[in-house]
Amino acid sequence: MAGSALTPVNLVMLSGFALLLAAGQFMFKFAAQSSPSLSSLQGFVGLALSPWLWIALTLYGTATLLWIFILQRVPLSLAYPFSALGFVIVPVVAWLVFHEPLTLRYGLGVALILGGLFVLSR
Repeated sequence: MAGSALTPVNLVMLSGFALLLAAGQFMFKFAAQSSPSLSSLQGFVGLALSPWLWIALTLYGTATLLWIFILQRVPLSLAYPFSALGFVIVPVVAWLVFHEPLTLRYGLGVALILGGLFVLSR
């Protein structure tokens, strides 16, 4: 079952799951940047009314439904490591969008993550 569970369709769904979570992280970041400080009730109300927050929650809700769909087809021990793709996607897009730094240590970590996923998918 393990090898046959990682079909091309399931790999696309696993990648889509990671992309939904990564996109949600960026929406959370935009919500944080566009909301007043959460040190007052006004800040919490402003955050609750933020369209970025609602987009993020929608993405996370969609990702959750996709995850349940995936787990009906793929063993958890094979599926869960693919959530690590977020550790690859988020910093690269944060570098592009927010000009956050990328380091050699990050590059080495990405190589290890991708190598591990390659081994799992075989």
